[in-house]
Amino acid sequence: MATQAAEKPTTWRTEPRAVDALDAALKANPQAMPAHPEKWDVSRSDIYVEDRWQPIFAEMRAAGDLHKVEDSPYGPHWNVVSHKAIQHIEALPELYSSSWEYGGITILDRMDDAQLEELGRERFELPMFIAMDRPKHTGQRRTVAPKFTPSAMAGMDDEIRQRTGELLDSLPRGEVFDWVDKVSIELTTGMLAILFDFPWKDRRLLTFWSDWAGDTEIALVRELDDQRMDILREMAAYFQQLWIERANKEPGPDLISMMIHSPAMNQMDPQEFMGNLVLLIVGGNDTTRNTMSGIIHAFDKFPDQRKLFEEDPSLISNAVQECIRYQTPLAHMRRTATEDSELFGQTVKAGEKLILWYLSANRDETVFENADKLDITRENARRHLAFGYGIHRCVGARLAEMQLRILLEEMHKRRMRVHVAGDVERVRANFVHGFRKLEVEITEF
Repeated sequence: MATQAAEKPTTWRTEPRAVDALDAALKANPQAMPAHPEKWDVSRSDIYVEDRWQPIFAEMRAAGDLHKVEDSPYGPHWNVVSHKAIQHIEALPELYSSSWEYGGITILDRMDDAQLEELGRERFELPMFIAMDRPKHTGQRRTVAPKFTPSAMAGMDDEIRQRTGELLDSLPRGEVFDWVDKVSIELTTGMLAILFDFPWKDRRLLTFWSDWAGDTEIALVRELDDQRMDILREMAAYFQQLWIERANKEPGPDLISMMIHSPAMNQMDPQEFMGNLVLLIVGGNDTTRNTMSGIIHAFDKFPDQRKLFEEDPSLISNAVQECIRYQTPLAHMRRTATEDSELFGQTVKAGEKLILWYLSANRDETVFENADKLDITRENARRHLAFGYGIHRCVGARLAEMQLRILLEEMHKRRMRVHVAGDVERVRANFVHGFRKLEVEITEF
């Protein structure tokens, strides 16, 4: 085993939350707030937390498929905003690389040696299979993929349905509560705990780690580097203990056991192990969690669609696809050009980064009619790119769809109608697109 055992802490930190640490750091150091001088620099997080990103992307789509941003806190990059351009780029993984060695899958820049030396830091990178090119990507993805096949998921259906039903039955009636905390987080962390065979009492650690790992804003604030690295190392220490406990046991069906018994993954170094944990936790947590919240918010915003759902449960499968399209829980992925190329009338140079704005592709008017409206009868809802396209399409997409479908089916069975009834707080980030808080009240239809 290439991973090294770390000393296990007697307690595991659960605070501060990533959002609170970021708010405190920016309040103490206002100069650390990133500046975004260009009007089409959509890496700015305020447009997402204030939910005013839609017209900016619409303006860009009307002007072309991709646009260069020269002056950004994340460095120069291309905004790729149309559905066809994103599909084209993702279909050419050798020309447009996902590899962490070029910078990986988010808009963040990889610090060069001079920058690291100036900051007095060692290189801290988290390789993960989504941020690898073939052939290494193929071997590691194949290790975990069997957990997400239709036959494997069929065995989880009853347990997910039981847990979902019990949770819905426990929700308060006649009072306002936070849907994100009581439903979205609880269901998704529970699912992750099952996939990893993770100690149930500690499952909320998965949300805590996911938020620290997936927040691109935090990575811009140098004062938080050490804290973020310490928290991720603590996550790795916890999982290394689980690895050690299972290394000499018979292979189990959980993801850690699958890694242990895979030649493609059982010799990972500690940072690669940490990177793949981050991928599986953020991928399994943030995406489903934010769509579970997005469904409720969208049904409240479009009551005609909620009425259709209530009157015709046969629409649920398509409603899941449409809600994923409408929410788009991860706003972007990044690719890096490995050589010069002509792309939809623009010259992209080797080494330049392209930001694939899934959020924009899923509102592309040339593909989706009335794209800013939720329509659970939409015939082509499945054409959304929320899970990516090509060899890097989300390995857990089917599981996410199943969780969302079961949630809607169990809500319908209970004739549960959920109203937005208080504060709505969105995530302040350009990568994860979702909700921090969604206060609601339950009635019946």
